[in-house]
Amino acid sequence: MSKLVLIRHGQSIWNSENRFTGWVDVDLSEKGVKEAETAGLLLKSENILFDFYYTSLLKRAYRTLEIILQKIGEKRKFTKAWELNERHYGSLTGFNKDEMRKKLGEKQFKLYRRSWDIPPPELDENSEFSSYKDPLFKDLKVNQIPKTESLKNTFERAVPFYLNNIQPLLKNKKNVLISAHGNSLRAICKKIFSISDKDINSLEIPTGNPMLIETENGTDIKEKKYLDLNRAKKI
Repeated sequence: MSKLVLIRHGQSIWNSENRFTGWVDVDLSEKGVKEAETAGLLLKSENILFDFYYTSLLKRAYRTLEIILQKIGEKRKFTKAWELNERHYGSLTGFNKDEMRKKLGEKQFKLYRRSWDIPPPELDENSEFSSYKDPLFKDLKVNQIPKTESLKNTFERAVPFYLNNIQPLLKNKKNVLISAHGNSLRAICKKIFSISDKDINSLEIPTGNPMLIETENGTDIKEKKYLDLNRAKKI
């Protein structure tokens, strides 16, 4: 039996401002730091000995992991992977969600935000939020940097990474913690729990709340639960 913990980063500054963030590298808010600290204490109480840690290239995810490691008293190195980055929101990036809902109308807004395979319009390469300008992604190939993504597109990069790098560890009875983002984790959960294209839009993953999954052979799920029951969502 092995344990997999999935945790969406603590609240970010743009989360608190209700803005579409995507690949923009914003930091945690004060609330987000506290959520990460609470997550660390919850994990410490579980007495799980983790063998491997993974996170994205974005600071809100790896800072969450750093805070967790501090709380559980672990100094082990972790792996950053661009494949675990948040979904790229295209031309919606940086905008307030309520304002975009009014501008686009509820139907179109939901299609861009929650549909399986309909991405928002592409973000202009000259935008101040363009990932092509961000030195954080200088080591990525041009075709690895999106201008927009649907959840399907996010699935197509996050899930192969999971299957190739993380599932083999679980099969070998290793315990793994992944600190990532709402949509990259939704994509992984879609695969793990065999969620349909239609139903995946209803999966909500709260910030800073560890999801503990116990698995046999890396594929058979024996148990799944959120550690903070007060903020748990239906899995």
